[in-house]
Amino acid sequence: MSITLHDTLDVKRDIKHYDFGMPFWEATRSKKLVIQYCKATKKYQHFPRPVSIFTGRRRDIEWREVSGKGTVFSFTIAHRGPPAFQGQEPYAVASVTLDVGVNLIAGVVNCTAEDLKIGMKVKPYWHPLANGEHLLFWQPDKDAA
Repeated sequence: MSITLHDTLDVKRDIKHYDFGMPFWEATRSKKLVIQYCKATKKYQHFPRPVSIFTGRRRDIEWREVSGKGTVFSFTIAHRGPPAFQGQEPYAVASVTLDVGVNLIAGVVNCTAEDLKIGMKVKPYWHPLANGEHLLFWQPDKDAA
């Protein structure tokens, strides 16, 4: 028997924005994923920070668009959620290693509990927010080899 995971798309979220992370949120308006990149070390970093985690310098950081495709590194299926998520259980949250080598955590949609596996290929699912931005979720990438 297949267990359907709820997508939690209708859960109201209070999303805080910080100045140094605004390029991330601005890109979501066009359903694009941008990640900070350290030019000095040629490495990506996420979550957004005001400086490179590798060099400690602001001038080494730039934003680069990435596909958002990746592989499930780990996941959890919540059977009891915090107040805003109560009644939405079970739902899944996954840490995904993007093709560029950095991990991002987001909810999972369009997937059953039985299908969700470590090593599974995923791609972004963009959920529109009232302010024109989009919230990133993961969905199975059925086209991945």
